Amino acid sequence: MPDDSSRSPAGSGGNLWSGLRQLIFGEGSEPTLRDQIEEAIEEHEGDAPNALDLSPVERIMLRNLLDFGERTVRDVAVPRGDIIAVEEDATFEELVQLFAEAGHSRLPVYRETLDTVTGMIHVKDVFAILAGVAPKPASITALIRQPRYVPEAMGVIELLAEMRATQTHLAIVVDEYSGTEGLVTIEDLVEEIVGDIEDEHDEAPTLLLVPLDDGAWDADARAELEDVGETVDPRLAETDEPIDTLGGLAASIAERIPQIGDMLEHESGWTLEVTDGDQRRVTRLRLHPPAAEIVAE
Repeated sequence: MPDDSSRSPAGSGGNLWSGLRQLIFGEGSEPTLRDQIEEAIEEHEGDAPNALDLSPVERIMLRNLLDFGERTVRDVAVPRGDIIAVEEDATFEELVQLFAEAGHSRLPVYRETLDTVTGMIHVKDVFAILAGVAPKPASITALIRQPRYVPEAMGVIELLAEMRATQTHLAIVVDEYSGTEGLVTIEDLVEEIVGDIEDEHDEAPTLLLVPLDDGAWDADARAELEDVGETVDPRLAETDEPIDTLGGLAASIAERIPQIGDMLEHESGWTLEVTDGDQRRVTRLRLHPPAAEIVAE
């Protein structure tokens, strides 16, 4: 009879999945459990999967699960600047139009500013009215459902469990002053484990960093400075300011909200040209390399 003690951690399927359940649901997991699972995955990284082993996709999901347990709502939330919401005093026709443009199934409702989110409206309630099943309301406030507010420091596992228990699919993320920081849907949480879930209504993803002629780059303002540093120039990622994105860097240099056409000089010699945005935020930029580097090429 073979000696079970010679088996690797990855071969102990029952122990592995038992450990994962404890990690996700908090049933007395041991401090070293995450390290044991990571070690088991690394030992078999690149191995050809067999009937008793984990497939590459399963390994990726396991790694995502390990990271998932350490993440907070702040890490996964849709930022405030990307929230599509409807004003509380909007007409029903304006609500329908916004649903059609946004392509979302739920829209937050706010009063005056996004810091006062009064609820959310589900598209199926709108469909019921359009189909004649329900009467058209005098005000969209009749369609508002109670919102759920969560702090940005809340753990994502705790939020997922809470959303399942309350059958809530959208939560408003608030900061320490009760201002709106972003929102999270249950789909956002699931995608952290399984990867992006695209449907037929999703637009093709926009590349965050696109190389152009003469060493220039077309860039999405949401590009992380860490990625900009690795892809474009490490000097662009060097900052003492509490900023994480290229748009934040542009605002820091300008000391205001940059506007389309602004040419912002970075200390490295790079020039950040604002190519798209509005009064509230920058959405896209063009990165022009230092003149000395263009001549050198």
